[in-house]
Amino acid sequence: MRDALLLIFVIACLIAAMRYPFVGILTWAWFALLTPHQMAYGVYGLPLNVIIAGATLASIGLSGEWRRFRLDRITALLIAFAFWLSISQIFSIEPKNSALYFDRFIKLLVFVILVAQTANDRLRFHALVWMMVICMGYFAAKGALFTLLTLGQFHVQGLENTILEDNNHMGIALATTLPLILFLLGESKHRIVRAGLAILFALTIIAILGTQSRGAFVALVVFAGFFWLRSKRKLSILAGLSLILVPAIIFMPSKWYERMGTIAAASEDASFMGRVDAWVINTKLALAHPITGAGLRNSYQPDIAAQVDPERAESAKAAHSVYFEVLGGTGFVGLMIYLSLLASAFLAARSLHSRHRAPTADSSAARFGYFAQIALIVFCVGGATVSLEMWDGYLLIIALIAALTKVEKAGVAKNDQKTAQTSWRIKARGGSVRPSARSESSTA
Repeated sequence: MRDALLLIFVIACLIAAMRYPFVGILTWAWFALLTPHQMAYGVYGLPLNVIIAGATLASIGLSGEWRRFRLDRITALLIAFAFWLSISQIFSIEPKNSALYFDRFIKLLVFVILVAQTANDRLRFHALVWMMVICMGYFAAKGALFTLLTLGQFHVQGLENTILEDNNHMGIALATTLPLILFLLGESKHRIVRAGLAILFALTIIAILGTQSRGAFVALVVFAGFFWLRSKRKLSILAGLSLILVPAIIFMPSKWYERMGTIAAASEDASFMGRVDAWVINTKLALAHPITGAGLRNSYQPDIAAQVDPERAESAKAAHSVYFEVLGGTGFVGLMIYLSLLASAFLAARSLHSRHRAPTADSSAARFGYFAQIALIVFCVGGATVSLEMWDGYLLIIALIAALTKVEKAGVAKNDQKTAQTSWRIKARGGSVRPSARSESSTA
């Protein structure tokens, strides 16, 4: 029954996408973030995500939506990174092994580029933010209830055979989503929606603690600290976070405290030292292949790792870092493009937030810029310890920053055009024009 309902809904979405291409984008985002076909055993293995992607691309082509595409700095970097992934795959030292991950990453980047180009109005933008919060909120609510019912005795994990299956990946993904929940909390006008988002925020924190991931806990601390430092209402924020965090931490079992206590003694922890071994292997592979790298996730192969470091070859199970993953797979050039993408997105988000004082500024865009900065910082800190570079969530946030930046610029240009038309009409009637606050501030 569940399989039939899923297929019926997907078919309905595809039919709607033929008329409205953005419906296909939303369906694509739903499948990328939630992977509902993994929960329906009858359709498990069917390439529904590929069908949705193909139908969406066809709809964008036939509808002429592509004519509205405009190249921006973030989109250019996404395209550059996709191009370099292709170069790295061509020169991969084990093409058959890296091909699977190359295919997955390229498809993800295509989706992200489309989001950056099609989320070109407020409705589409908010729809995608809600889609991400709802999808990740499902995992958060489920994980929090699991933690409460089992008294925190077991790790919260994601669906099998997905990128968020690992408890560390799930914890950092949930921590990255926290700022978006707060963004929607401030945007929502209905009390019941605000109450639901506040409850989801608390459940997400419990689920993060329930993953028992040290990296996720550090990411949670970074979120709380950065949010507190940037907020003007520090006492209120401190009281609110304490009201949620303190009882949740007290609730956790003794083994949780023991695990978190190893953070201070990382050099003595076998798990952490295994990560260091993986970082060394990826660095040596990059030094051996500095331009194109060794190919995505080829460092996971013991025989390949043994070529550069025989002693650490047995530790070649994962890169345990988005940065070393990209470095070992795509070389120093690929890492430079990747870091430029993250930096460009952060600066664009900061620029959105800095405009909140301008008379023509969109308060919603400024607020998103503020919370997007926090989300990116949380991911960048948490991503230093996990191989989460192919997670759709943080790239979706980057795409939304790019889309909102273009929407904001279009709005400013429209306001400037209206101001110019008004000034011309007043002058034509023989009147005088006083400079606006915005023009005064721009000349100051």
